[in-house]
Amino acid sequence: MKFDCVLYQSRSNWERDQFTTLSAAQRELPRIYLEHDPPRESPVDQTHWMDDPRVLLVHVTNFNALMWHTQGPSAVIEHGVLTAADARYTGHVERGLVVVNNLSERGRRVGADLVATINTEVPLDITGMGSAACGGRGEVPPMEMPYVMADYRFFLHPMRWTSLGLALCEAMMVGMPILGVAATELPTVIRNGESGFIETDPARLAEHGRRLLADQGEARRLGACAREVAMERFGIERFARDWEAVFESVTGRASDTAQIAAAAGGV
Repeated sequence: MKFDCVLYQSRSNWERDQFTTLSAAQRELPRIYLEHDPPRESPVDQTHWMDDPRVLLVHVTNFNALMWHTQGPSAVIEHGVLTAADARYTGHVERGLVVVNNLSERGRRVGADLVATINTEVPLDITGMGSAACGGRGEVPPMEMPYVMADYRFFLHPMRWTSLGLALCEAMMVGMPILGVAATELPTVIRNGESGFIETDPARLAEHGRRLLADQGEARRLGACAREVAMERFGIERFARDWEAVFESVTGRASDTAQIAAAAGGV
């Protein structure tokens, strides 16, 4: 088959799959490596395994780009989400919602202990793959998730070390107020008292949760602001434009590659 470029999305893609799937000529095509996560072995010293300076490394958050040790060209394209247009926040369920896949298995990195602690003071429901194993409501089909989210009073993002969760972006899109750990990219997304609250103290997060359970009007105000932020920052149209610009740039079809790289967050 004939391709314009090749997009890699995992270490196994890069280290194994390209040699078993692609021809030698295909392996020399314009290439992009999309890195979804921050470094795991060391937060500041880990060198990325994709070390070919001819390949563009694309990060999904500026935080990830900051933490990975890389030497070749890179760019940042933040998440884009497309959610149901008629899914709108009501917040009538007086509980918080946590959406994390395999929460128990992934443990402290995604805040399993924080969820357990906060849940002793504020009622929380957990969904996502494997959530039934930790007392959650089980996995919700993706097409139904926006409607489920819209009913809960607030969304809790408990991650200590991760990329910005897509579920968080979806929750903001439907107008949920956000509570979260003030780490990774989240401090650039949520402003305290405007679109939710972020803290490094779990007790403070529980306090905010109690306040939102007691004041649905305040929760609605914060959620409306969160939706405005999400529509501007994580809209699918912006996402598509950024990716189209990068594809044009790496394949040599751009009229002004410097301008396109800047528009996509190139560094």
